[in-house]
Amino acid sequence: MDPAGPQLHPFVVVAFVEPAPVGERFSKRHWPLHVTLLRFDMAPEAALAAAAGAFASFQPVTVRVGRDADFGYRGRVRVSLVDPHPDLAELHERIRSAVADADGRIHSPQHTGRGFRAHITVQNGRRVAEGEELVLGAMTLVDMAPDGDTEWRLPVAEYPAQPAADADR
Repeated sequence: MDPAGPQLHPFVVVAFVEPAPVGERFSKRHWPLHVTLLRFDMAPEAALAAAAGAFASFQPVTVRVGRDADFGYRGRVRVSLVDPHPDLAELHERIRSAVADADGRIHSPQHTGRGFRAHITVQNGRRVAEGEELVLGAMTLVDMAPDGDTEWRLPVAEYPAQPAADADR
């Protein structure tokens, strides 16, 4: 065991709107469109366990795309807001609680809980349209620095929603 404690590693949980298969890397500059639920640092095994527990059972969430907004430092990041939805807020809270309970370090805690504003970042001209309805059918754990390389992202696990008929079993 490392005397300094477990090695923290950067992760994010997202609901992809565009395909991003587990095991297929992509550049940090070429993200598929997605809704971010939480960014955090944890030991890899703990991150997998936290996400698996948080998303063991949930139903698909249909969200509506709202108006555009500017996020980030000096408003330089263009996003499409996702209209508030209680089921999406619950999924955010599940992963936030699981990470906090496992002593993970949450990035930007002011943007979690009541400060959570679901959005989809415009990516190289790719975007969603205001009023569009999207079905979020899976949550994905993404490694933000596979093999220590911060230029790449790697989906490491996907947690699919269960159809309503299966969720009651």
